[in-house]
Amino acid sequence: MARWNPPKPLWTAGGFVDAGYLRDFNDPSNHLFRSRGTAFHVNELDLNMAAAYLRKQATESSPWGSEWTIQAGKDSEVFGFSATAPNLRGSKWPRHLGPTNISYLAPVGKRFSVQGGIFSSLIGYDSLYARDNFSYTRPWGADFTPYLMLGVNASYPFTNELTGTLAVINGYWHLADANSVPSTVGQMVFKPSDRWTFRQTLLAGPHQSDTSLEFWRFLSDSIAERKGERVTVAFEYFIGAERVTAPGKPRTSWMSAQLPVHYVMHPRG
Repeated sequence: MARWNPPKPLWTAGGFVDAGYLRDFNDPSNHLFRSRGTAFHVNELDLNMAAAYLRKQATESSPWGSEWTIQAGKDSEVFGFSATAPNLRGSKWPRHLGPTNISYLAPVGKRFSVQGGIFSSLIGYDSLYARDNFSYTRPWGADFTPYLMLGVNASYPFTNELTGTLAVINGYWHLADANSVPSTVGQMVFKPSDRWTFRQTLLAGPHQSDTSLEFWRFLSDSIAERKGERVTVAFEYFIGAERVTAPGKPRTSWMSAQLPVHYVMHPRG
């Protein structure tokens, strides 16, 4: 007798609650984990993130896709804002939106897709949501790069191994309003096998009130990952630079690297 496999549902829904207690033996009186944008409160029990989502994946038979996410908690308070640029107007409610967008799978070539709204950042190895990462606290480098982006992106698989994505976003931080000039992000993903993935992402655009090209921010993010049955190893290195609109026009740069290793003790059968 043939086995019946039910079709996958077009829509999926879910949610999660993330609460944590981070212990700092320095006992800071303000309970803050310095220079952090996520998991930044210590020595207290906090609801760091709670979220609910509704998703529909775009397919050839149903080319329109959608993703809706609402969220709340300590991690939704500061992660998308800038320390130097003013906040986006009305940003108090968009900070409660996670990935929320509409996508379309166009009948062009192989799988040309377009997505608009708030989407997961093309930069960085770590997710805004701790449950999706190898460790509970994100590295400092992750907190200095965007977790989400606001804009439009288009993706196309040139071959089975190589996919390119181009995005136009409102700025480096999606809840900041540094200026009215958008930033551009380009990414190439090379996947020579099921185990290896190489990803190179470049960003360019202004993040200051002066939008002259000499004051643009440029960032490069390089990631290599190998996934095994039990062990996943990745390496990420990013470097960013921009000239500051201050006396003398000093040039600033920052960089970060990480080598996370994840071991699964009991694989799910």
